[in-house]
Amino acid sequence: MNLLDRYLFSQFTRNLLLVISSLMAIYLLVDFFEKVDNFLEAGLTTGRALEYLCLKIPLIFDQLLPVCLLLAGIITLGVLNHSHELMALKAGGISVRRVIRPILAATIIFTLLAAASSEWFLPQTIEATNRIWHEEVKKSRSQGIVRNGHVFFKGNHNIYSFRQPRDGETVFREFNYSAWDNEFRLQKQIIAARASWKDNIWTFTSGQIKKPDSNNIYISTTFTELSLPLPDRPEDFFLPEYRESEASLSDLAWEFLCKTDDRIYAERKLHKRLSYLFLGLPLVLLGLPMLLIVHQRFGAELTVAIPVSCLMAFGAWGWWSTAQSMTATYNLDPAMMSWSIHLLTGSLGLLLIGRQDR
Repeated sequence: MNLLDRYLFSQFTRNLLLVISSLMAIYLLVDFFEKVDNFLEAGLTTGRALEYLCLKIPLIFDQLLPVCLLLAGIITLGVLNHSHELMALKAGGISVRRVIRPILAATIIFTLLAAASSEWFLPQTIEATNRIWHEEVKKSRSQGIVRNGHVFFKGNHNIYSFRQPRDGETVFREFNYSAWDNEFRLQKQIIAARASWKDNIWTFTSGQIKKPDSNNIYISTTFTELSLPLPDRPEDFFLPEYRESEASLSDLAWEFLCKTDDRIYAERKLHKRLSYLFLGLPLVLLGLPMLLIVHQRFGAELTVAIPVSCLMAFGAWGWWSTAQSMTATYNLDPAMMSWSIHLLTGSLGLLLIGRQDR
C-alpha cells in the first residue's frame, strides 16, 4: 500500500467513524426516550435500559452501514476535490479510477467486517436484546428455539422437535415427541416422518411409539399411521417473528442447503440478509462519480452531493424493500430480485467512473 492508498484509506475510515457515530447517537437518543417509559413501567431500572441500548449498537451498525459507507465515500472524495487535491492528482497523470480504488477497497473491508459480525457477534447481541425487550419488558416468553433448521419446543413435562415448517403450516416433518413424569422418567416417545394437525387431533405417519409396560420395560411399536391427542397445539409451536433475526449467516446457509421441503423460503431469507449487507458497495460505486458530475455541472460539491446521496440511498433502500416484498408475494427468483439493484447500480457506477477518465 503506497502513500496515496494509505492517505485515502485513513481519510475514508475517519469519515466513516464520524458519520456512523453521529447517526448512531441520534438513533440511540430517539430509541432511549421512546422506550425508557416501557422499562420503568415494567419495574426495570434506567441502567437496564442503557444496557439494552448498548447491546443494540451492533444491530444499528449493521442497519446503517450501507448508507454510512456511501456518505463516507462522498465526503472523502468531496473534501479531496474541494481542496484541489483531486485536480493535482489528475494533473500528475493519476486517473479517477486509481483515486477511487482505495475507497472501494475500504468499503469492501468494512463490509466484510460487518459480515463477520453478522456471523459471530450480532446473533448473540440480538438474542440478548430480544430477551430483555420481549421477556423482561413485554413479559412474553417463548418456549422454543431454532437450531440448524429444527425447532425445539418445551411444553409441560414434554419436548417436541421437528424440521422448521413454513409460517402457518400445520404439517411437521421429522417429528419427535418425548414426555416424562414428575420424576423425569420417560413415559412416551413418538418418532414420525410426518405429523399433521386436523380437527383437534394429531396424526402421525411412518414412525414408532415407545412406552413402558407394567414392569417398566420399554416396548417400541412401529406404525404406518397413528392418531393420538397431545397436550399442545401447532399454534403453540410457532415462534415469534423476531426469532428469525437471531440466525447467523451460517445458520441461514445451512437451512438453505438442508431444508429440501421449503428451499425457496430458506433461499429468500439468505439472499435478503446478504444482499442488504453488501448494498453499500454499489452505492459507493455510483455515488462517487455522481459527486464529480454534480461539481462539473453545478459547481457545487458537498452541499448538493450529500442530499443527492441521501436521496440515492433512500431510493436504493426502497428498491431493495420492494424487491423483497415482490419476491415473497409473487414467488419470484430470490437471487435475481435481491441482487438486481447491485448489478444495475454497480454497472452504472463503473460506466460513469470510466467516463470521468476520458
